[in-house]
Amino acid sequence: MILLDKITKSYNGRQALRGISTKVERGEFMYLTGPSGAGKSTFLRLLYRAELPDSGHIMVNGADLTTLRRREVAEFRRRLGVIFQDFKLLRRRTVVENVTFVLSLLNLPERDQQRRAYLVLKQMGLQHRGTAFPDELSGGEQQRVAIARALVLQPDLILADEPTGNLDPERSHELLELFKTINYQGTTVVVATHDRGLIDAHPARTIFLDRGNLVKDAWGPFQ
Repeated sequence: MILLDKITKSYNGRQALRGISTKVERGEFMYLTGPSGAGKSTFLRLLYRAELPDSGHIMVNGADLTTLRRREVAEFRRRLGVIFQDFKLLRRRTVVENVTFVLSLLNLPERDQQRRAYLVLKQMGLQHRGTAFPDELSGGEQQRVAIARALVLQPDLILADEPTGNLDPERSHELLELFKTINYQGTTVVVATHDRGLIDAHPARTIFLDRGNLVKDAWGPFQ
């Protein structure tokens, strides 16, 4: 699903990633962890083609991201689900409208959009909140809407950047269980998190970054 070969990335002369090489198999669940500034967000941004590396080679879901043409990026992203820490929900749109927004860009019939939105919201336990606006939801509910929006594309790969950063411990564990369920259904999942306690409670393969270097790649929990 993912192959990185000797990836480097710098910002204003500061190296964010230093010669990263790794791969993630299709159907795998993996954590990306490390202290603040370790390079986790840069790593993910490269995977959904928000950034290009300074050097090295990246393959994601069969696409060569280092040679992908600008007009091909949107098509590539249709097979990805990206979940951000700050949710990025559209405040003036309802829950259903937030979820169907990405489907409307694909020109799917309205009936199909509504059906797919209902199914993913039901999976998130939010089918009764479809007419609510984001500001009427709790933080945990907003995060689940963001996940539903990612899932409605029926993606091959989910990328989540610090998805529990705004949640309390109980909601964080619930969210990890949701990600595990999504993974059991066949979707590859990569979760960037600095929460080592969460990794210990829900162990899986974990890549540890520090100052842009890949310093450990093993099955959690860490000692």
